[in-house]
Amino acid sequence: MSWNWNSHGLPFLPGYSFQDVTKPAFHRPQTLGYKNGYALPRRPTIGIGQSPLLSAQLRLQELNQLPLQEHEASYDTYDISQCEDFIPAHVALDKKVLRFYAYFTEDVLYSPEEHYRIRSVVIHYFLEDDTMCIIEPAVENSGIPQGKRIKRQRLPKNEFGEYYTWIDLNVAMDMEVYGVKYRIIDCDSFTKEFLASEGIILNVPESMPSDPYTTHRTKPIPCFTMPSKCDPANKFLTMDRKVLRFFGLWDDSQSLFGDTHPVTIHYYLVDDTVEVREVQESNSGRDPFPILMRRQRLPKKTKTHISNIFPTCVLEVSKDEVEEYYSPRDFQLGQKITMLGRCFLLCDCDDFTQQYYQSHYPDMELNPVEMTRQEPQPLQEVPPYNGFGTLEDSLQNCLSLVPVPPKKNLVKQLENNNKVLRYRESQFEVDEDRTFVLSYYLANDMISIYEKSSRNSGIIGGKFLEKTRIPKPDSSTENPQFYSPTDFAIGSTVEVFGHRFVLTDADRYVLTYLESIQSQVPTEILNSLRRRFGLDTYTIEKHGSISQIKMEPTTAFLTYSHMLQIPKSSLNSKKTNIQSICAQTVSSNCLFLISFCL
Repeated sequence: MSWNWNSHGLPFLPGYSFQDVTKPAFHRPQTLGYKNGYALPRRPTIGIGQSPLLSAQLRLQELNQLPLQEHEASYDTYDISQCEDFIPAHVALDKKVLRFYAYFTEDVLYSPEEHYRIRSVVIHYFLEDDTMCIIEPAVENSGIPQGKRIKRQRLPKNEFGEYYTWIDLNVAMDMEVYGVKYRIIDCDSFTKEFLASEGIILNVPESMPSDPYTTHRTKPIPCFTMPSKCDPANKFLTMDRKVLRFFGLWDDSQSLFGDTHPVTIHYYLVDDTVEVREVQESNSGRDPFPILMRRQRLPKKTKTHISNIFPTCVLEVSKDEVEEYYSPRDFQLGQKITMLGRCFLLCDCDDFTQQYYQSHYPDMELNPVEMTRQEPQPLQEVPPYNGFGTLEDSLQNCLSLVPVPPKKNLVKQLENNNKVLRYRESQFEVDEDRTFVLSYYLANDMISIYEKSSRNSGIIGGKFLEKTRIPKPDSSTENPQFYSPTDFAIGSTVEVFGHRFVLTDADRYVLTYLESIQSQVPTEILNSLRRRFGLDTYTIEKHGSISQIKMEPTTAFLTYSHMLQIPKSSLNSKKTNIQSICAQTVSSNCLFLISFCL
């Protein structure tokens, strides 16, 4: 409030205040600010319209006395407890709950056995926000809806709008909420300590009154007949929700794509039913169907005359046809049990099952068995070759999800790079005049066939077969055997995808290469090539003269090594009677014909 809001000393009432016409600004000062990103309040230093505050104005006498005041030095110890941090109520009382035990009486109409019921409740009072909730503990087999009666809220105390607080609660008192009167009989230890610390004296706790109908049910009912050994009502009340649980393995390896599955077997004691559940494993790839066998009574032994007449796999078995059902004595750890045609191995059980067998079947020993699953070894069967692509490329689709190129023999490719064996061939009994050149590539064992063009033949020459591996006709598709240089002899027949060719000639490099690996080549192949080149008809005298070289009537060829053995004097001599000498010199890929005219 500014100091000059009323300079005339009049009361601050309508009609007694006068506005200063000379004052141009009337805005309020800023009282909120930000520091390090947090909003913090601050004390105003000026009033409305930048006028000085009334609280900031001190009298002149007070200002003169300020420098005259003397402070006495104190050497006492500093008490830290005098300046404790402020803790708000919602933080100090968080998760602190007062708990009272109470009951209420419920009238029962039109019942000759009971007129009212005693129902116990628990009242929770939350100190954080003065809210309350009332919960009724559930009683087994009561048949009454129980649980939370009143959700968490502020409960009205009277019709004047007042609410219950912790000051109004005490032991041995009545509390009426929404027309229901609750009798508080006791509280827990934390509630007693809290109320005692606040100065509230607790009343004497009371005991819970007994329910007349529950007391009536505890008395034995007079019966003038012999009680039955099988009492369904008594069995339901004593054995309800008591289940024997076994852990076992289901052996399904005999079926297609079968395996050993872990299962859990439940035996319900209330009605002697059995349920089998399959244990689902993560990333198993199986459909999530946990129930392998629904809950039912499993027949252990049926009547003989019934089982021989009717097919039990089609017709359902009734109670009259069953001679004996499975009982807890039939479940023995470490033994196999067959239920509905399925074989299960019992490996272990839970603690309740062990206690039940120790009390009811002490003669049975429960020795757990280690659960060892026999995973079948997957047999990878390669499908038959479909004819598309090469055999190695098609096999990669069966070995991995993302096929990779087959591995190549890099050493063989580097050693046999640009090495080609060439053969001359013609078709067998069909178009014998057509001439073909078969090239065998040593780097990758592939074969290509090229047809030589001839004039006026009516056939266009060129590439007859791309580079590929050619299987032998007598080999199988799954395990093919491909042609190799050891299969090519002069005069032999080669079958290429239904076309038959006859080898008539070969490159001289073929003989040179096969002689370098003659230990791996049959003798017949080498002899056929030597006969073709006429190496067994040449006789050269030791003195180096070629005047007595014997030649066959057919065309004869001299090897390059033989040409080196001919002396130069003989070549320059004019007395030589040989008219011409034909010599064939062979390089790796070229064929030359040299003629000497002497």
